Amino acid sequence: MLVTCLWNLFSLCLKTSDYSEVVSDSFPSAPAEPLPEFQLEPEDGFVVKNRPVQLRCRAAPATQIYFKCNGEWVNQNDHVTKESLDQITGLVVREVDISVSRTQVEELFGLEDYWCQCVAWSSAGTTKSSRAYVHIAYLRKAFEQEPLGREVRLEQEVLLQCRPPEGIPPAEVDWLKNEETIDPSQDSNFLMTIDHDLIIKQARLSDTANYTCVARNHVARRRSSTAALIVYVSGGWSSWTEWLECSARCGRGWQRRTRSCTNPAPLNGGAFCEGPPFQRVTCTTLCPVDGGWTEWAKWSVCGTECTHWTSRECQAPPPRNGGLHCSGSMMESKNCTDGLCTPLDPGIGVMVYAGLVGALLLSVVLVLCVGVLAYRRNCHHLQGDITDSSSALTAAFHPGNYKPPRQDNPHLLHPSAPPDLTATAGTFRDPLFSLRQGANDGHHKIPMTTSPLLDPLPSLKIKVYNSSTLSSLELPAELRGLKHVGGTMDEYHHGGHHTVVRDPGHSTSATLGSLGGRLGIPNTGVSLLVPPGTIPQGKFYEMYLIINKSEKTTLPSEGSQTVLSPVVSCGPSGMLLSRPVVLTLPHCAQLDTPTPDWTLTLKTQTHQGAWEEVLTVGEESLSSPCYLQLEESNCHVVMEQLGTYGLVGQSCPPQPACKRLQLALFAPRAPCLSLDYILRIYCTQDTPHALREVLELERSLGGVLMEDPKPLLFKDSYHNLRLSIHDIPHSHWRSKLLAKYQEIPFHHIWSGGQRLLHCTFSLERGSLAVSQLSCKICVRQVEGEGQIFQLHTDIQETLPPCSPIPSGGTCLPSSQVGPYAFRLPTTIRQKICASLDAPSARGCDWRLLAHSLDFDRYLNYFATKPSPTAVLLDLWEACHQGDADLVSLATALEEMGKSEVMVVMMTDGDC
Repeated sequence: MLVTCLWNLFSLCLKTSDYSEVVSDSFPSAPAEPLPEFQLEPEDGFVVKNRPVQLRCRAAPATQIYFKCNGEWVNQNDHVTKESLDQITGLVVREVDISVSRTQVEELFGLEDYWCQCVAWSSAGTTKSSRAYVHIAYLRKAFEQEPLGREVRLEQEVLLQCRPPEGIPPAEVDWLKNEETIDPSQDSNFLMTIDHDLIIKQARLSDTANYTCVARNHVARRRSSTAALIVYVSGGWSSWTEWLECSARCGRGWQRRTRSCTNPAPLNGGAFCEGPPFQRVTCTTLCPVDGGWTEWAKWSVCGTECTHWTSRECQAPPPRNGGLHCSGSMMESKNCTDGLCTPLDPGIGVMVYAGLVGALLLSVVLVLCVGVLAYRRNCHHLQGDITDSSSALTAAFHPGNYKPPRQDNPHLLHPSAPPDLTATAGTFRDPLFSLRQGANDGHHKIPMTTSPLLDPLPSLKIKVYNSSTLSSLELPAELRGLKHVGGTMDEYHHGGHHTVVRDPGHSTSATLGSLGGRLGIPNTGVSLLVPPGTIPQGKFYEMYLIINKSEKTTLPSEGSQTVLSPVVSCGPSGMLLSRPVVLTLPHCAQLDTPTPDWTLTLKTQTHQGAWEEVLTVGEESLSSPCYLQLEESNCHVVMEQLGTYGLVGQSCPPQPACKRLQLALFAPRAPCLSLDYILRIYCTQDTPHALREVLELERSLGGVLMEDPKPLLFKDSYHNLRLSIHDIPHSHWRSKLLAKYQEIPFHHIWSGGQRLLHCTFSLERGSLAVSQLSCKICVRQVEGEGQIFQLHTDIQETLPPCSPIPSGGTCLPSSQVGPYAFRLPTTIRQKICASLDAPSARGCDWRLLAHSLDFDRYLNYFATKPSPTAVLLDLWEACHQGDADLVSLATALEEMGKSEVMVVMMTDGDC
């Protein structure tokens, strides 16, 4: 009651006089009680959205305590007061709370901010607290300045600026690096300024990231746009390698040294090294001079042993520069008395006669040995020099068992010549050579007893000829002007002595020489282009091309990799090539997307059976042993080492890659005589070879292709392939499939290592009188693309057999040799090379031709070749083997302004 009376008295006094006078009159001072002292003063606050601000103060001793806001007393009912007694001093402690709403702050007019103050009374007088200001909190959305992405070089200082949005209270700023907060105390390379800018003292490769400026206060948290910072490294040349040996062993040649752009290698878009990667200078090598004997000197005076001597010297000329020393003896002696020399002692005479008899017997033995060796050597010289792979390549370690030539073999040089059957088995101690040594062909020897030529060649007879053999025998078919050379390859086994004939549909071979040629397996897209000059002049090799189906040559897929092409072997393996050949492989990668979705890798199989990476597309370097040209459905490998190759790939994030598949529906060809009827759907890679394999299998099973195969893009999404059958006339037919659908697991298809994947639908008709069947078969990848087969057939009719050749396949000759294998005449090729090989200051040289033909992904590969233009033309021949008209090449040359070459093409060519 006392408090209420006092409050009414205060209100009445405030109407007539100042409040300070009332305080002094109403509460007389009490000297025994001190002035109030604030233990807790009100603090500044912010109204967040519609939540009021709580202000609190506490004082002791205090008989009364109230708030006054903006000069006006707050209503008593708005106060929440608590009273307590200090246990130590015994003074009265009072605490009061009030709430300030958003409406109260907004209703204030004027320039002054909304403030509140606490006033406490005691018998000694009054005490006022400090003012507490109340603001409405906010944070705008738009940054005054956002950080911008940049590309900076390594160790450069970087400044990323940020001005946060306007707000009350002012926003605090943090920086994020790849969504992780940057703490300068943990990484001294970062520095934040008072203006909220981020400074990177020295840019490191690890600083390549996305940076975001984050502003926050009581109301909200705002993010700026992300700034991508890329720290790049410009390439630098390594040291020059040592000069290679002179290319000419005698006379004028070239020396070459190289360097690589790896010190450091360009990174994150950094500039590539300027300047050439190789240097070439002329060199002259002194030619070796073999030594020669002088004339014999005069005979010496007859000595006491009844002999005289003569000598000669190896000085006409003396051996120089590594030339051979003279062969033969330097001195010669003979009896100088014509047998009239008288022995000095009878015992000595007996010894002399015994020595003469012994020497005579030794001479007879030596003559017999020489005769036997000469006879056996003549017996070993067969005219064909033909052996099979199992004996010729192992002759250095096992008895050489020569096989007589077959009369029906079309590859023999002279099939009508009778074989020499007098040869016996012999053991070879020296290296085995593939060519028979003639009088002057020592430098043409090709040693074949060292790795890797010792490895057995698959399904191949090795035929090697030299110029001396051809002089007396019939020439091979390619030199007789034939356009095609065909034949089969068989494999001779020593253990069982039986011959296994290879499937001609998956292999081919031909005898090629310096004129070159082309090997191709019909209707598979697999071919091998051997340019002119690849095989040295005077040499002939039987080269082969095989599509492997053995498990030993299956290309394994690692992780998410997938096999995209057939595994192809070309050989002979380890054969030395004078210039690159071009191997063409079909593939099933979908490459028509704007962004690259594939990481493609070429692999080869070693002689131990392991697989190694040869090249990854887009990561070529000067050490890359080959060049890979990609087309929509083929890849062309320019290489200098024959062997076993295959193409694999994997998705390149963020987009999943797609591979092309073919779906083929087969049904029984013969009329159905039972109640059961079977349909098979195959899922194969979209390559001619894969579909051909399915057609051959179904032909052996009595199946027939119901309609043309349908394409399907199979995505790297880990979803299975689902097959289901619909719209079956249930009144006459029923499906034996218990589930609603069948699935082929994703990894079975994506790995590419499993062939002939298929699903079978077993149907049963109600009676033998039912002959018509119509249904739909749906094939789709879960959450992907699909295809539908509409089947309408009479199962009582005999269906026409399907062709073993895929529709749309091009039937090229299996092998072509000599000029017939190439579309571009030799004269035109030589003139184009002569015109474009030399570098041009205007850039109108082989590099512009490569750009026009779209062969310019990695020009350094061609730059390292003696004639870059010749390699480009070989690649053009391989890419246009089916439609190789000269118009496209002539158009490219015309755009380059090579009018002189155009004239030659119009006169000599047929474009």
